[in-house]
Amino acid sequence: MSWFDGFESREFAAGGTTIFARFGGKAGAPPLLLVHGFPQTHAMWHRVAQVLAAHYFLVMPDLRGYGDSGKPPTLDDHSQAGKRAMAQDMVDVMSALGHESFLLCGHDRGARVSHRLAVDHPGRVRKLALIDIAPTLDMYDATNMAFARYYYHWFHLIQPAPLPETMIGGCAQPYLHAKLGGWGGKGIGFIEPQALAEYERCFCRPENIHAACEDYRASAGIDLDHDRASRAAGDRIRCDTLVLWGERGIIGKFFDPLALWQAQCAAKVTGRSLPAGHFIPEELPAETAQALLDFYGTAGTLGA
Repeated sequence: MSWFDGFESREFAAGGTTIFARFGGKAGAPPLLLVHGFPQTHAMWHRVAQVLAAHYFLVMPDLRGYGDSGKPPTLDDHSQAGKRAMAQDMVDVMSALGHESFLLCGHDRGARVSHRLAVDHPGRVRKLALIDIAPTLDMYDATNMAFARYYYHWFHLIQPAPLPETMIGGCAQPYLHAKLGGWGGKGIGFIEPQALAEYERCFCRPENIHAACEDYRASAGIDLDHDRASRAAGDRIRCDTLVLWGERGIIGKFFDPLALWQAQCAAKVTGRSLPAGHFIPEELPAETAQALLDFYGTAGTLGA
């Protein structure tokens, strides 16, 4: 894809599967791992990457089950799609590239993976940015009719296979477009044609639809078990954390994201809303990039 000119790409072995990733940017600069969400791929970062590549060494993977990454066999407990497994994939990719510690930013499902990564591997994450999520456990615990109406996909995708897979597969492209234009969005005009074509190519495949459902099934089961165990053990995020959410999105309507993340973090938590829906990095790429630059600093201002 032309907007990733200058970036390399390859597949990495991780957790019994393969992870496709693009990487590049400023050689010797602080490494920054950017993790996408549902129903997208690493391509969601393309415009943000154009700005950040001058300041960081960027790594942009497809999560397992998404894009061109592997789709591990389904397990009874859905742990193959759990955020712990996905987080370990990200650590393995960064290790393969020679980065033992790194900056981390996740959007949507990628932010949930990033949360688990920061808790499970505190020594690896220098600073953490989470875009348009509240903690999974808090969101499920606070579910009411209004939230379920807006986030119905949380409860649809977790139904036993193959019902949601069959329903989505019957009209995969309209479903994808509806998701991309929802959650405070104003249609899909903010998504460049090349990126939309990439999402259509990847999401509309039966194996990718199943893997996305498995991602949500894991979040409603084994991920909650891990979150409860972490809270019971007092395991919290140990690095400074930035929280961003969309003014027109759902997170700010139903939750207090700053307060919820402050409760899960032992370091400093800052953040604010941005004038966007859910897909902030694509709707407001310049503003997203600047917020990350301000938070992370650059090679001259970032600690080792």
